[in-house]
This record gives sequence, structure tokens and C-alpha cells, in this order.
Amino acid sequence: MNSYDDKVRNRVKRMEGQLRGILKMMDEGKDCKDVITQLSAVRSGVDRSIGLIVSQNLIECIQNANGDEEALNESVQEAVNLFVKSR
Repeated sequence: MNSYDDKVRNRVKRMEGQLRGILKMMDEGKDCKDVITQLSAVRSGVDRSIGLIVSQNLIECIQNANGDEEALNESVQEAVNLFVKSR
């Protein structure tokens, strides 16, 4: 079970607010350039959040490996796979 700190949760909440704002912009017929700019900002926020979660998970796995090189290698490979999969 992973734990997610307030920093990550706040990022997701911020993106949630941005998405609501984008829907409002669409309802108001705002210019597509403005909508795309906001969507790009959300996408960047998602990418940064994924990176943060993967890195925090990797740190926890390294700490829990207790010097077990095989477990450490598996944790690193899993983190890389998660990050690549998110792309």
C-alpha cells in the first residue's frame, strides 16, 4: 500500500480545478488556443505527478530492500517500467 503525501494530493486537486475551468471555458466558447494551453498545463501536471509518485515509490522500495541487491534491481526496473508505461 502506497502513501501519498499532501504535495502529490494538492497537485491532483489543482489539476482537478484546472479541468473544471477548461470545461467552463468550453461552455463559454473560449478560443481553442486558450483551451489547448490549459489542457497542456494539465498534461504537464499529470506528467510531473507521475514522476513524483514513481520516485517516491522507488525511494521506499530502496529503503525496504535492506541491502538485497536483487530486490533493489527489481524495484529500479519496476520504477523504470512504470515511468515508461505512463508515456
